Amino acid sequence: MNCTVEEMLAAHLASTFKNGEVGFTGLATGKAASMYITSIPLAAMRLAQLTHAPDLTILFNGWCVNPDLSALTALPEAEYDNALLTLPCEAHMTSWPGPWSHHRGEISFAFCSGAQVDVQGNVNCTRIGNAERPKIALVGPIFVPEHMAEFGREYVMLPHHEVRSLVEKVDCISGVGYPRGRAGRAELGLRGGGPCAIYTPKCIFGFDAEGQIYVKSIHPGVSERELREATGFDLGDLSNAPVTPVPDKETLRILRTEVDPNGMLLGTTLEA
Repeated sequence: MNCTVEEMLAAHLASTFKNGEVGFTGLATGKAASMYITSIPLAAMRLAQLTHAPDLTILFNGWCVNPDLSALTALPEAEYDNALLTLPCEAHMTSWPGPWSHHRGEISFAFCSGAQVDVQGNVNCTRIGNAERPKIALVGPIFVPEHMAEFGREYVMLPHHEVRSLVEKVDCISGVGYPRGRAGRAELGLRGGGPCAIYTPKCIFGFDAEGQIYVKSIHPGVSERELREATGFDLGDLSNAPVTPVPDKETLRILRTEVDPNGMLLGTTLEA
């Protein structure tokens, strides 16, 4: 494979965005989480703008509109880091939601993550263990409930594909997926579309018309046995699961020279 997994995921994500949509992502901390929740989504959205979706709007951190990612010389460490305050963009909004409101359904898609995701697409970023005596207290739901309830669709980005991360049932529901299928979302009065996919270092999961999870594609070099052993629920029949497509040379050129020439997002440049 002539690209990194991160570049492959960014290219695949970009292909799913439509012109005129509004995409939102926030700022994560920690190398792996930051890559999957912030860097890959930003690179994907900018790639889409430079190819098939010039009128797509990038909403970063809720207040930075269409930032010039090629000008990044350091990754921001906080929501109002100087690296963001001085980053060229179309607008710096003084308040969220500004002109876009998730309550009005104006966010087309967004990205989130968690310590656990289950077969119903529920996301847990609150705690591991029971409520009375949790083993681990996590960062908390933050904005994930709104993401999963009201945004047009949600991309769940998992930096680690492990049995403890992909489970049959999460310990706590921070963001609602498809309880009792898509009909369950309607019963709860959730207006957003819910999770559309889960991206991991080993595969991409999708959800069918009934809200059932399935393996949409398996990344190059990942065996069926490896995937099953790293997943905490049954994957069913994988005989027809395709291989995740790798980006062509032109897409890689755009990623490395126009989207991220300094290697701040995906860690790869044309020279590398």
